Amino acid sequence: MNSLISVIVTTYNWPEALSACLLALMAQQDRRFEIIIADDGSGTATQELIKGFIETSEIPLGHVWHEDKGFRAGTIRNKAVAASRGDYLLFMDGDCVALPDFIRNHRQLAETGYFVPGNRLLLNEAYTSLVLGQKIPLHKQSLGFFLWQRLQGRINRLLPLLYLPLHSWRYRQPQNWQKAMTCNLAVWKDDFLATNGFDEVFEGWGYEDSDLVIRLIHQGVKRKEGRFAVPVLHLWHRHNDRSQHDENYRRLLQRVADISITRAERGVDQYLETTSA
Repeated sequence: MNSLISVIVTTYNWPEALSACLLALMAQQDRRFEIIIADDGSGTATQELIKGFIETSEIPLGHVWHEDKGFRAGTIRNKAVAASRGDYLLFMDGDCVALPDFIRNHRQLAETGYFVPGNRLLLNEAYTSLVLGQKIPLHKQSLGFFLWQRLQGRINRLLPLLYLPLHSWRYRQPQNWQKAMTCNLAVWKDDFLATNGFDEVFEGWGYEDSDLVIRLIHQGVKRKEGRFAVPVLHLWHRHNDRSQHDENYRRLLQRVADISITRAERGVDQYLETTSA
């Protein structure tokens, strides 16, 4: 797959984490990608950081921002996709750090008719503070380094860092939507647009990414497992406001049960019309 990859990085008011995320992307072995920062209403500090990266980056970098009106990650991701130029979308969060082969391996996994969820390793709270405070470049570290952090209890597991070549097991659960999250999820833009992207009826935190994956599956797009190929290191953070959890989960279960639902009620098409106007 030689297409341009659009990496959609979602962020909100955590410039230190976003800096670590962007520095890791700047160090990628595969250079054929662009970055679109989907900014869910961050303030001046984040905007100044992004401006500095835009001015110095060798990788094309765009910034899509909207006003802070609470958690609207699905909305800002839709707007970022509308501004993207790539044929293949790779969603990740601005508190995640990729290893240097992240883009390269995602490109190798890309296949028509499939979406690819990756997985993650979690850093604990104290180690996250240490990494950001001392600006430790996690993306430059060896497997031995991470083994030591695991032995000290600073990261929750080590196995995702092991690479396994392509095998038939990656295709064994084509309709499994669980644990496919937008902190590390790749999908063809045509498939994303066919489902009308993220559904903005999911208000507040919770399940807008699962809903997207369920509608992709209803559309006939299959899951191809990205484990043991494309992990990210996920920095610790407090939980978002989950007051909308129950309502969003109820809506999600309805989507699981009704295979006729393939398109978002309120999705990306509204921004495509604006972009092309």
